[in-house]
Amino acid sequence: MAAPTLQQPSFLLANLKADSTTKPLLQRCQDLVRIIDEYPAKELHLIFPWLVESVFGSLDGVISGWNLRLLHSRSIEYNIAIEFLNPSGPMMKLVYKLQAEEYKYEISVNYLPGPVKACIQQGVLPDCPLFHNKLQFPLSGLLTVNLALNPFEFFMFNFAYCLITPKSYPQGQQGSCTDSAYFVLVDTYLKYFLPIEGSVPPSPFSDSRGSVSAPSPRSSSVSFAGYGVHSPSLLKHHIFHQPSVNADPAAQEIWRSETLLQMFVEIWLHHYSLEMYQKLQSPQVKEPFTPTEEHVLVVRLLVKHLHAFSNSLKPEQLSSSPSAHSHTHTSPLEEFKRVVVQRFVPQKLYLFLQHCFGHWPLDASFRAVLETWLSYIQPWRYTGEKTGPQPDPDRTVPDKWESFVQENLLIYTKLFQVFLNRAVRTDLVNAKNALMVFRVAKVFAQPNLAEMIQKGEQLFLEPEHVLHHRQPRGYLTPSQGGSYLSSRQRVMTDMVFRVKSHVYALEGQDCQYSQMFGTELRAAVMKLIQIIAQARHTAKRISDHSSEAAANTSFLTWFGLGSSDLNGTYPGAEPEDSGECLKKTHEFLDRALENLCQIFKLNQGQMTQLISNLDCSQDDGSCKQLPDCIQGENGLILTDLGRKQIINGLRRFDIQYQGDPELQPIRSYENALLVRLFYRISCLVNERFGEHMNALCSRPDFLGRLGRHYLTDPKSTTRLKQSPVFQRALERNCRPRLSLRVLASYRTMLLLLLFYVSGALLSFGPGCSTLLILAGGILYGLLVTLLGEKLKTH
Repeated sequence: MAAPTLQQPSFLLANLKADSTTKPLLQRCQDLVRIIDEYPAKELHLIFPWLVESVFGSLDGVISGWNLRLLHSRSIEYNIAIEFLNPSGPMMKLVYKLQAEEYKYEISVNYLPGPVKACIQQGVLPDCPLFHNKLQFPLSGLLTVNLALNPFEFFMFNFAYCLITPKSYPQGQQGSCTDSAYFVLVDTYLKYFLPIEGSVPPSPFSDSRGSVSAPSPRSSSVSFAGYGVHSPSLLKHHIFHQPSVNADPAAQEIWRSETLLQMFVEIWLHHYSLEMYQKLQSPQVKEPFTPTEEHVLVVRLLVKHLHAFSNSLKPEQLSSSPSAHSHTHTSPLEEFKRVVVQRFVPQKLYLFLQHCFGHWPLDASFRAVLETWLSYIQPWRYTGEKTGPQPDPDRTVPDKWESFVQENLLIYTKLFQVFLNRAVRTDLVNAKNALMVFRVAKVFAQPNLAEMIQKGEQLFLEPEHVLHHRQPRGYLTPSQGGSYLSSRQRVMTDMVFRVKSHVYALEGQDCQYSQMFGTELRAAVMKLIQIIAQARHTAKRISDHSSEAAANTSFLTWFGLGSSDLNGTYPGAEPEDSGECLKKTHEFLDRALENLCQIFKLNQGQMTQLISNLDCSQDDGSCKQLPDCIQGENGLILTDLGRKQIINGLRRFDIQYQGDPELQPIRSYENALLVRLFYRISCLVNERFGEHMNALCSRPDFLGRLGRHYLTDPKSTTRLKQSPVFQRALERNCRPRLSLRVLASYRTMLLLLLFYVSGALLSFGPGCSTLLILAGGILYGLLVTLLGEKLKTH
């Protein structure tokens, strides 16, 4: 078969654009595979920006592209997209083909994260080396600055930006599932370019020098060993003085890994700077960026993989000194593994999580943020070691992680304090919220972790003069005439320096550090324990109430001996606040209390006494009171105290159906046709004889009392007085009227059927049986009226 005649680039692009609206995705991908294989890079270069936009969508969100965030495994196009965008697939083949020719593609700095864009607009070079030597300045000045990216960087920028692009999805569709094509591709790219085992596969294309053209984002004179300690630069570079970037042969192996990671971290996490976050504390400042639950889930995937990638470092390389890493014995990938987490993640992730902790709604969707945080502060979970089906909760945190805890001290302590502030404002009766408190308490209760955090705090609180004793040269070992004391002092000084550098880099030089095990936070923990105890008591009370109500109504209501009210369970209970969920709530809160006592060394006896005293005080009747309210023109109005009482599960309104009893939803034990029929009959009778009913029920004598027994519902008046309801509703439901709805109940029909069958067995006809039923009903009403009057006189 002869090769097709090459078309002019403009015709090729025009044909592809036309096909994108007429051909299905499978056929378009097949055509693209053929074009990528057969056309030279010179012509593919012109279609590459359009192709990237058609796949990932435009950066402004106008073009949705393939909607990778909505493609799921059950979709026909899912496998097509995954195969085409695979790291070894046709799209990446096109990227490498263009990469070998050193083409550049421009992106406006307006699409960069807020802090990076602000630096460039202020004329300062961004800290991230990914953007160095890539800024393009037009003659008109700085108003339209662009980034010139190579094909791999351009592809990864658009792929990463796809997650945060504001898009209008079809109604009813959301992209927050972890089985979407986008989520799977992120996982695939991480495993391919940051491999836990082996190395990154080489590119299939090479340039004239025999290697892929890879502009290294760092100077060849900079060693990876220097990235172990993060310290902010005091000297900012102007953007017109971008440092030249030299080709580092050793970096050729990992330049794609480093580029991918920096792109993901910058686009997904770097939306808040320290200065910007401090400004956000003012309520007048509008948030520049609000992450979604899907965004947070992808960030958690990144965090987990980075831990696994870093922990896959060979033990002999992990134990080597930094100087050993500068020799040829260690591959660049192994060097990269050793510093990847501390170099790229802490500062940006800290500000990202702190913003989420402070601005996320107080609901169960916060679980995604919480698990991202807990994943980062537990790197020992991702070591690849074989464990049982259930992790041992009493497993001690290995001592080797002490340096990680110290170099990430604020991510443990400050975020724990922010979580406490959220927890005391959350409804802990809800099982999902109780689970989150339990999860945090369980993580921090791991043996040896609290001691590591305390030691890190002690190092940070060391006097400043300790740093001045650092010496520029290494200390002598005992065999060289030195002493063990000097070596120990050097280690301690280095540890103090690392902890202080971490805190100052994240919070600034003037930060006021609040100790996790200090007096102030201990008081906040005691407040949380009280709220947990209150929620635990409330959950148990609601559960007991629901169980009793269910036991009383399950069988007796069929025969008319129990309540048929809508509120068969606890008034106002949500699905999460009933049955098994409340039992789980009680279990989660119990275990959370145990873990908090373990973390902060609280006396178990005092906790037991505190909880028992609280239970007794609530059993005395406070739990039966309404939330704190004031009387308004149209009923009760909640105060701020009342809102807190409801949020913490201390008090609740007796929420019941307040509408017309005749218009309640048709139940499963009622015949819908008969309910509607009897309602129409009742309405006709009430309209015709309503005045006579009112006159009868208004009489003070025995006939008036008998009429009120049959034509009014005394329970409705009692219920309405106990709830914040409008006065006119109270008046409407108190009017006398005939109600035949009880006859539409299957249980009533069954009882009538049994009565008629019994009458037939006793030789009573239908008419006689009907008269007996009516006589029995009248006799029952007479007895209830008489007995009720006698009870009132006594």
